[in-house]
Amino acid sequence: MQSGSTRSQPMGTGAATAESALATATAQLETDPVAALAAAEALLASAPDLLPADFLAGQALRRLGQLEAAVARLSALAALAPTVPGVRWELALAAAAAGQPETAITALEQLTRQLPAVAGGWFLLASQYRAVGRARNGWLADLKGVNAATQDPELVQAALAMHQGKLDAALALLVALPDPPARRLVAEIRWRQGDMPGAIAGLEAVLAQAPGYDMAREFLIRLLVQSNRLPDALGHAETLATSPVDNPGHDLILASVLVHLGEQGRARGLYEGLLACNPGQPQVWQNLGHVLKTLGEQAGAVSAYREAVTRQPTLGEAWWSLANLKTVKLGAAEIAALQAALATLAGTAEPRAEDLFHLHFALGKAHEDLGEAEAAFRHYAEGNRLRRAGIVHDADAFSAEIDATVSTFTAPFLAVRRDGGCPAPDPIFIVGLPRSGSTLIEQILASHTQVEGTMELPDMMMIASRLAARVEAGEFADFGAMMAALTPADRQRLGEEYLERTRIHRKSGKPRFIDKMPNNWQHVGLIRLILPNATIIDARRHPMGCCFSAWKQHFARGQGFSYDLIDVGRYYRDYVRLMAHFDAATPGAAIRVIYEEMVADTETQVRRLLSAVGLAYEPTCLEFWRNDRAVRTASSEQVRQPIFTDGVDHWKAYAGWLGPLSETLGNVATLYPAVPPDLAPI
Repeated sequence: MQSGSTRSQPMGTGAATAESALATATAQLETDPVAALAAAEALLASAPDLLPADFLAGQALRRLGQLEAAVARLSALAALAPTVPGVRWELALAAAAAGQPETAITALEQLTRQLPAVAGGWFLLASQYRAVGRARNGWLADLKGVNAATQDPELVQAALAMHQGKLDAALALLVALPDPPARRLVAEIRWRQGDMPGAIAGLEAVLAQAPGYDMAREFLIRLLVQSNRLPDALGHAETLATSPVDNPGHDLILASVLVHLGEQGRARGLYEGLLACNPGQPQVWQNLGHVLKTLGEQAGAVSAYREAVTRQPTLGEAWWSLANLKTVKLGAAEIAALQAALATLAGTAEPRAEDLFHLHFALGKAHEDLGEAEAAFRHYAEGNRLRRAGIVHDADAFSAEIDATVSTFTAPFLAVRRDGGCPAPDPIFIVGLPRSGSTLIEQILASHTQVEGTMELPDMMMIASRLAARVEAGEFADFGAMMAALTPADRQRLGEEYLERTRIHRKSGKPRFIDKMPNNWQHVGLIRLILPNATIIDARRHPMGCCFSAWKQHFARGQGFSYDLIDVGRYYRDYVRLMAHFDAATPGAAIRVIYEEMVADTETQVRRLLSAVGLAYEPTCLEFWRNDRAVRTASSEQVRQPIFTDGVDHWKAYAGWLGPLSETLGNVATLYPAVPPDLAPI
């Protein structure tokens, strides 16, 4: 409160002395509030109308915890000085601390009308609204506080530094800024620095301070999904969907989390609701198509994808999704539309790379459907070239990782670690390369009364990645030392963690469940250590057919090796040699299923598989296509019909262009299904 608020008096010696005493007492307020209060009371004894001294007394009382007295004094002062913002702020702070939210709300509503750019006022007002059950008002006040805080020049400067990659400089600018937007920016910097736990913890703290901060909650949901903390992500997404701000994007976020959780039906309802309100949303039509495909409603999926490309003819992912329906064949009209879309993108300044490569993959499939192998291969090659340019995959480094795994998980190493780990037999891991017939095996097993099919779960890979990070952080000399350091209790804890992390995907209560993440072949050794009674099934298909099929398939994520014929060939060789190593080091570690044998004599192979897994034969496993469970992989339509043999030798029509792949695979292909002796990396 400024000295100009004092009652009018002559500026004589007494007034100058009072001003000096007031300045001295104010300087003591934070370090010695007792002295400040005494000085204020002394001034008031000689000058009862000295309002700045009255204000100082109220401030000192709050800092001393004498909250009721502070509220009473500041309330009286607010009536005398209604235009002084500092009085309203101090009164609000005292009332909030004293548990008098209504008094605080009155003061803060007046303050924010007078000074709407003061973010702290809005955030405190939001907390007081929530204290009296006015949640909607609190949410809106938080959002106004966020809007006010983002005008802070220091915050703008910090955000600019962050986007320029000057992360330390940005953090330095944010140290003194306590508002939620500054704390959210700190969390983003932590995330950019690779500190995911720190980023998530920071965002959780921000939302504890400002629950109505929608953008912070959106960011937190994104990070929780990336960390596979799906139940937490769902809770926040459902909260976000109740925001008083009418934002259709909130329903899209909720639907995305539901899809990750396998709750396709709920996601479908959200997409259909959004389209009922506004049908002109190609991305939402595309998302609906994905859900309907997963649910096995192929006709609906086709219709949704066509709606998407009708509204946005250059939407490459929707075109590829339509083409990628294995039971749909595109014709001359679709090829013309795809070529027109490419021409449109060519005329734009910066066409999106993902539209371009998706369109080429779709054209490849369209020409393939017409039996035009040369044109199909040309478009597949261009799509792969464009996709590979945006992928980080080091085949040499990957082979070195497999070398380290082979060197670590020797027969003696595994033999002395038979004890330990979580003994639960629940998981059935189906591993191998994508496009190896793993979805067929999954659907057969998931048709058994004792087995639940889930999806490609990332949890084992995330546990392995976390362990590897300890080596990268210098905690262990190398991968082998880190694995050797795991005690029986450590291994049991990790196995139990895996079961707990995957529990959210188990809906039926069946005793066994399938994890069909193909890349888990890299972690067979870890699985054996932490889940010694789990079942591992190695789904294997002819190297040429499997690799070519993977190369011409655009994957949504996670298969960076598949966009180059040499890379995919090397990856297949690394896979075969590691699995051969485990065959020798711990016989029976994996049950091998040869795709071509399964297709040629299904009943015999199904009976053999069920016996190996420890399950009684059930006829429903031979009628797997009748199972209406959701299937999220590229083969989802194929496993909804009886087995057919069309794809077994499909690669041979393209053999003339597959020289690099054939040469890379070498005797792994020529000796298949046998494994070459002394298989070495290229």
